[in-house]
Formats: sequence, C-alpha cells, structure tokens
Amino acid sequence: MLALLIGSLIGLVLGLTGAGGSILALPLLMTLLHLPLMTASGLSLGAVGLAAWLGVLLRFRSGQIQWFLVGVMAGAGAIMAPVGQWLGRQVPEQMLLTVFALLAGFIALRMWRQAASHPEDTKLLRASPELDQVEGGPVCRLTGKPLYMQSPCVVRLILAGALAGLLSGLFGVGGGFVIVPMLVLLTNLPMRMAVATSLGVIGVVSLVGFGNFLRHDALPLSLLLYLVGGAVLGMAMGSLMARRVAGPVLQQGFAAMVALLAIQTLWRAWS
Repeated sequence: MLALLIGSLIGLVLGLTGAGGSILALPLLMTLLHLPLMTASGLSLGAVGLAAWLGVLLRFRSGQIQWFLVGVMAGAGAIMAPVGQWLGRQVPEQMLLTVFALLAGFIALRMWRQAASHPEDTKLLRASPELDQVEGGPVCRLTGKPLYMQSPCVVRLILAGALAGLLSGLFGVGGGFVIVPMLVLLTNLPMRMAVATSLGVIGVVSLVGFGNFLRHDALPLSLLLYLVGGAVLGMAMGSLMARRVAGPVLQQGFAAMVALLAIQTLWRAWS
C-alpha cells in the first residue's frame, strides 16, 4: 500500500509540474521503502517511463509533440542511459547520493525561480493537455533555417538528450529539467509544445533504461506494479486537479519539497 501511495505522489507531481517532478521518485523510494540506490533507480525508471507515455497518449492528437525532436533527443538519451547505469555501478554510493542531492537542489531552485519570474509557465501541465491544434514547426534560433538543415542545432539537441539519458541511467529521473529548457532555447518552441515533446523523450529514455536494468538486476514485480499503478492514478488525478490548483504557489511548494528531500538525501549520504 505504501508503494501505491508513493507511485501516486510521483504521478501527481509529474502531472502537475512542467519539468522536474520525477526527481522525487528516488529519495521517496529510498527513504520510505528503505530500498538500495540501484533498486530505487530501476523502479523509478519504470514508473516514470510509463507515466510519461500516458501523457503522450493524452496529447497524441493535439499536434503539440514534435516527433522529429523526440527522435533526435531520445535516440541520444537511449544510448547514454545504459552508460549512466554502468557508471552508477562503478561510483561509490555516497558520491552518487551527494551528486543527486546537489542536482535536486538545483532543480528546486530552478522551479522556484521559474514560478517567480514566469508564473504563466507553471500552468502548462503534463497531465492536462490543451487540445488546441498547434500550427507551425520548430525553427532553430541559430540561423532561421528548418531544424533538419542545421547540424549545429541538432548537435546541441543530441548533447542535451545524451545528458538527460546519462542522468536517467544514474538516478532514475526523467530528465525533463534538461529537455524542456533546451527545447525552448534551441528550437524556439512554445513552452506548451516543449513540455509535450519532453514527454516523448522521457518515455523512450526511461523505458530503454528500465529494460537495460532488468537485464542485470531483478526487481520485486509486485512493488513495481503498485508503483506503476499509483503513477497512472496520480497522473489521472493531476488531470482532474490541473485547472484548479496549477500555478506558481503550487510549483513553489513542490520546489520546497524537493529541496527538503535533497537535504535529507545529503544527510543520509554522510551520516
């Protein structure tokens, strides 16, 4: 039952934040279920990946997802996710937890500042698709040419996808906190389309990493089912709640929660 509640919270946060919600998964699984780092990371990948694909299905007909961008970034991320998992097995757990805590602190700060400086962006949610058709394709800011003709822009997107995949493999996170801002910066996409496109990238990268994890380690199947079921339930709850509760105050509350979990993870690493 506790795993179901954790999965629901992960899915809810994934649904009610534009990016960075999956950072809660690892510390919650380690703290509340007392799981080792690698097991928690593998379970997180499965839950986050399936929740992301639910978001893709919600937006499939909306025209928001840019599939060329998904292919570019997810391809690089899928290659690097197993590399991140291999690297995680070579690095001492104390160092991994310290890096994760610093990463979570950075994400919390970014979510807080986004809520303060761009409050309108906090209302663009993964769990609640806007069904208006979005016209036009991505245009890179670097030269103004179509994206597929711009190798420098594509290279930068590949590097961003690779970084997201590496972090996904190391910590079981989705990587939306890397993917969304890079999509906005490099392709000039509206935030709504960037958030939607990030779901496709996260779904591919997370499930590739999860499949690779299962090749090397066994996971408790019942625990995974509870987490995935809870994540789907949480995304559905987020869809119902989105119109009423979304906004900067909610995102700052999530940012504060992430910051507290980062401090707790850092204490766990060094205690």
